[in-house]
Amino acid sequence: MMRARRAAAGFTLIEILLATVLLAAGVALAFATLSAATQTATRGEAMAQRNERQRAVEGFLRKRLIATRPIAFGFDQASALPQRFIGEPDRLRFVADLPDYLGRGGPYLHDFAIESDGDQARIMLSLSMVLAGQTIEEEQERPPELLVEGLKSARFRYRALDETGKLGDWQERWQAVEQLPLMVEVTLTDIDGREWPPLVVSLPLAASVARGVVPGTI
Repeated sequence: MMRARRAAAGFTLIEILLATVLLAAGVALAFATLSAATQTATRGEAMAQRNERQRAVEGFLRKRLIATRPIAFGFDQASALPQRFIGEPDRLRFVADLPDYLGRGGPYLHDFAIESDGDQARIMLSLSMVLAGQTIEEEQERPPELLVEGLKSARFRYRALDETGKLGDWQERWQAVEQLPLMVEVTLTDIDGREWPPLVVSLPLAASVARGVVPGTI
């Protein structure tokens, strides 16, 4: 009779509290697991987007630099030398054939400029048609295009052979405007301080210009 009455009385307060604690612990564990999985997926997606952004920007810069042609786009008034390549830490100008998907094709001046806006930097690209060694203003001027933004810093550097015929040091400015450098380096750092993999591009036609042979110039 006593055992039957205890069974009919149900759970004790201690048993209910213990069950509640176990249930809360289970829910907390499940929530923590779900939160960790969500954060991992978010980080993975952000990393994938960042890598894709880097590949797109570096791929475009590499293709444009490799396509550099030793074509003059102006003349230096002081030295009367043709301007085929102008390189500064925050600006890069050269001529390359424009892909059809970007315009009409043919030689265009590529003007990459690093602009700073407070704590952020970006790279803008301006394109201008080149004809007979001069930059031509088109009737419908193309506005500058944004290549990449959200950068903490960006920099261009240049390299060529020294007087002994060996590969020289990196230069902040390219002084020999009538020639092409052998290499161009692009260094980018994201706004969060993470550095991009260094981009170093060799210009295939640089050696021919250094020897005095300028194929396809106008």
